[in-house]
Order: sequence, then structure tokens, then C-alpha cells
Amino acid sequence: MTLVVFLGSLLGLMLLGMPIAFVLVLTGVALMFHLDFFDAQLVAQNLLSGADSFPLMAVPFFILAGELMNAGGISRRIIDLAVTLVGHIKGGLGYVTIAASVLLASLSGSAIADTAALATLLIPMMRDHGYSVPRSAGLIAAGGIIAPIIPPSMPFIIFGVTTNTSITNLFLAGIVPGLLMGLALIFVWTRLAKKMDVTPQPKCSWKERGQAVVKGIWALILPVIILGGLRGGFFTPTEAAVVAAAYSMFVAIFIYREVKFTQLVKLLVDAARTTSTVMFLCAGALVSSYMVTLADLPQQVTEFLGPLMHDPRLLMAAIMLLLLAVGTVMDLTPTILVMAPVLMPIAVKAGIDPTYFGVMFVLVGTLGLIHPPVCTVLNVVCGISKISLESATKGIWPFLLAYLVLIALFVAFPGIITAPVTWFR
Repeated sequence: MTLVVFLGSLLGLMLLGMPIAFVLVLTGVALMFHLDFFDAQLVAQNLLSGADSFPLMAVPFFILAGELMNAGGISRRIIDLAVTLVGHIKGGLGYVTIAASVLLASLSGSAIADTAALATLLIPMMRDHGYSVPRSAGLIAAGGIIAPIIPPSMPFIIFGVTTNTSITNLFLAGIVPGLLMGLALIFVWTRLAKKMDVTPQPKCSWKERGQAVVKGIWALILPVIILGGLRGGFFTPTEAAVVAAAYSMFVAIFIYREVKFTQLVKLLVDAARTTSTVMFLCAGALVSSYMVTLADLPQQVTEFLGPLMHDPRLLMAAIMLLLLAVGTVMDLTPTILVMAPVLMPIAVKAGIDPTYFGVMFVLVGTLGLIHPPVCTVLNVVCGISKISLESATKGIWPFLLAYLVLIALFVAFPGIITAPVTWFR
């Protein structure tokens, strides 16, 4: 009955169109009434505790870093560098998109920010050179969701805080899957490019490529600083976010000189607005997750999944299918906040490595960003490219299929994700 109350409250309030943060709070309150010990003070304490977390301080700084990268020309220089290197190949702008997606993912950690930067700069270029706009939009959206997987990743930070999993381990474990996502896109795009009749970019000289590298070197240094600092133990993920924001501000203002001091106020306000949304979600989530734990919902779900508990791979496959279904109606951050506290104890009890489970959870959750009806990232591309969601959906399906094959590979061979953590550490 407790599970029915939880799911009924959660899904019912979402169907009414209520904001997710309020849904999470009221779901917790509904469980309180069901267990017959409602306490308004306990709700307030959990709301405060949900946002009062040192690791969560990384979120506003990474968001600010992303704002500064886009406004300061850092993202544009990454794309310009990719154009000089592979733009002349047949279908070259597609390879530019993939290369830039991977590089930008190692800078901001935000799927929406990376996708907006890529779409704004590349959609007009691809349209002018004869590329199919729906297919181009699909590729950009598929490349955009690499950002939550390659560190620094805000979803990994939220998952780590929510489930008490090492954020550093999640960062390190995300590198190989993120790179394999890029390779999967290259494989699909290569097959598609053979049938395209497009105008390639003029081939750049080595001098032009060298100039592009020099202009982009300040952007390329940032992931080295972050990963090197984490691996060397010089700073925590939260401190890495501060370093990223400070470095981005320095480069944008003093090196590239594309951000004036007068513009900082607007960038800070934009970052604060985005941060407030995420933090309120985290605050509301602790109310529901506290009650989920108190009501022993993980144990009830464990009993339901009992026949699969003896086979970790089969259980993992079932959980991934569940998350794919949840992703059709819920964005990535709410999915983490709602489902992770319920599913993580089950995974640990079945002997599944927490770091592996966290990477897979976020990876599958990101697919909801590019398939309808939620598809936040795909909607961003549609708005910028001025095409319908239906057209973009037709353009993205080959890349979505490639990601599903990759997820099946990770379920069958967990070592692909877990082994690199040992290598890097």
C-alpha cells in the first residue's frame, strides 16, 4: 500500500502539471500522512538539509562556468578548432559536431548549455552547406547529451550527493563511456555521410590549424586542470567547480576579452536563476527520499524484483528498461532525485558496483533528454533550428539506436566502466 501511495502521489501530481520540486515535497507529505506522523517542522528541516550540502556547492560554480564559456567565446573557439581539423572531410561538419561535443563536455558538464552553443553556431553552417537540418539537429542533440557523462558532470554531482556515492569515482568512470558515445556517433555519421550530397568546407592549411590550436589552447587546458587536480588530490569536485568558474572568468575577461565587467551581473543572475531551480529540486527531493527510506520502499521494491536479485546483469537490464520508461515522462535531474534513493540500495544488495550503477543510471537517464515527449535537449535544438519536434525526432533515431546498443554492451560487460576507475586512481 505504501508503494501505491508513493507512486499515486508522484504520478498524479505530475499529471496535474505541478512543478517537480513541489511534487517531491507533497509526495513526502503524502507518505507522512499515510504513516500517520505528519510533522511540518520535519518537512522544513529536510528542505533546508537538502540544499545545505557542501558537494552541491559545485552546481552553481559549474553553471557559472558554462555561462562564461558561452559568453566569453570559449565554446566558439573549440568549434573553430574542430572545423580546421576535420571540416574538409565529406560530412565534415558532422565530425566537427561530434568532436566539439566531446571537447565541450569536458568543460561545462551541462547538456543544455553545450547543445545551445553547438546548435547556434553549427545549424546555420550545416544548412548553408546542404546538410539535412533534421539530421543535423538530431546529431547535435545526440552529441549534447555526452556532457552529463564526461567530467565535470552536474548529474554525477547530484547523483553522488543523493546516494552518498564518491563523486570523484563517478567522474573518472564517466570518461571511457563518454568517449565511446562519441565513437558511436562517428560510426553512425560515417554511414549516413556516404549518402549525402553536401559541400565540404575548404581544407585548412597547417598554419591555420596551428593558429586555431593557439586560440583554443586556453579552453583545452581547463579539462586538464580539473582531471589532473582531481586525480592528484589537489582539490575535491566542489573545489574543481570553483577553479573552473574562476578560470573561465579569467580567460573570458582578460585573455579573449569578450566579456566586460558590466556583463558579469547578467551572467551571475542567469547562473543564479538556473542554480535556484536545481537547488530547490534537491531540497524537495530530500523530503521525499527521507520518507522513502523511513517507509522502507527499497525493501518492498526488492521483494518485487526478487527473482532477478540472483543475476546482477539481468537485474541491471530490468532497471535500465525501467529508467528508459521513466525518462519518457521525467527530466534527468528529477529522475535522479526520485529514483536513485529507491534503486541504489537494491543494486548494492545485488552486488552491483555503486560507481558502475551511477554511471549507467545517468547514461540511461540522459536518453530521456533526446526522445519525446520530455526531450529537453531536443526541444532546444528545435527552437534554434526552427524545425518541428516531429522532424527532429526522425533525424535523431539512428543516433538514439546507437546509444541503446552501447548501453546493452555496458550491461553485458560492466568492466568497461569499472576498470578505468582503478587505472586513473
